[in-house]
Amino acid sequence: MGLLVVLGGGESGVGTALLAKEKGYEVFVSDKGEIKEKYKEVLVHNEIEWEDKMHSEEKILDADIVMKSPGIPDKVPLIQQIREKGITVVSEIEFASMFTNAIVVGITGSNGKTTTASLTHHILKQELNVGLAGNIGDSFAKQLLEENYQNYVLEISSFQLDDIMSFKPHIAVITNITPDHLDRYDYQFENYIKSKFRIAENQTKEDYLIYDADDEVITSHLKNNPVQSTLLPFSLEKKIENGTYLEGNNIKLNIDNKEFTMPTTSLTLEGKHNVKNAMAATTVAHLLKIRKQTIRESLENFQGVEHRLESVLKINKVQYINDSKATNVNATYFALESMDAPTVWIVGGVDKGNNYDELFPFVNEKVKAIICLGVDNEKLMNTFGNMVDIIVETQYMSEAVKIAYKVADSGDNVLLSPACASFDLFENYEDRGRQFKDAVRNL
Repeated sequence: MGLLVVLGGGESGVGTALLAKEKGYEVFVSDKGEIKEKYKEVLVHNEIEWEDKMHSEEKILDADIVMKSPGIPDKVPLIQQIREKGITVVSEIEFASMFTNAIVVGITGSNGKTTTASLTHHILKQELNVGLAGNIGDSFAKQLLEENYQNYVLEISSFQLDDIMSFKPHIAVITNITPDHLDRYDYQFENYIKSKFRIAENQTKEDYLIYDADDEVITSHLKNNPVQSTLLPFSLEKKIENGTYLEGNNIKLNIDNKEFTMPTTSLTLEGKHNVKNAMAATTVAHLLKIRKQTIRESLENFQGVEHRLESVLKINKVQYINDSKATNVNATYFALESMDAPTVWIVGGVDKGNNYDELFPFVNEKVKAIICLGVDNEKLMNTFGNMVDIIVETQYMSEAVKIAYKVADSGDNVLLSPACASFDLFENYEDRGRQFKDAVRNL
């Protein structure tokens, strides 16, 4: 089978290494940073050769195939050398997909993909043998090795799609596309859009593309770059002939003259964006022949995703809400839109070239105080300084929560919705969310 080099010893890297070894490859894992203890133990136990805090270029450039972690940009000189030598570079999603005939549902988008993937999996698992992987939980490769489900719901980022060749989900979902990660795409929004649409590039008319018909970025790209897939749009704003739409307060699905109706008031998840997530998940469930009653019950009892508009505690009639997963402006837009009380907003982190203009109406209308939590808060202070009476900055979550506690009155919300990446002060958005919840519980 030849030598497979895995660059990056995280979840997807170690999963790929295990699957590759099982399939007869010689495997070498190389990470420029430090590999976490739990992953080192797995590699040692499975007798897989590895190194960390360095890249042995000679060995890497001898590879037959390279799987690179989604976190490594193409601009890195080593990656350019690998490509110049004509060595195939793939993502974990691509590599794993070579070894399964399972039905794959691939879900991408700037926002809503984790909730949509989790909700879709929640509905499907009531009646099907189905795994949830990709950008969420255990890696696709590891699940193929250990569980080998007949169906998979994969949450897929643009970085993972950048390195596919033949990967083809039977059902693809694009939840929405708004500017994000532009630092990885030469600050060209068009490059990022193309990257998201790669999810459908290998599809045929036997496959389906489910998308938000209210998203102008998606609809205009489709108009100029038609895909082979069978299109199934969903919309809150207009009636859809073949797809899913809103009629009064009801979600209405009408596909090939088969119908399904469900009142939005029965959904456990709040907010317009979650109605869209429910529409996408319902469409997938319908295509995979899940019974209407099952779909209805699953939508009524789904509890949501950790770190995504998660209610933490009510203290002195103040509701604390953890939306740490909001790592871009559009995600925070949805969070502020769904606030129904005066809000103390905790925001900040690593700015990915954010434009905060779309938040202004909500900030003027709903936000009473802003707490900037980041190493560099200058842009936030300049942008929002004149809009609210109270704006302060800190670099400690515990302090941010204490300030919020002092500023909030009975009936208010305290919302952590950073609109930024977390890497300046935290390990990742989960770490940031957990620290918030711990600080709230300590009040």
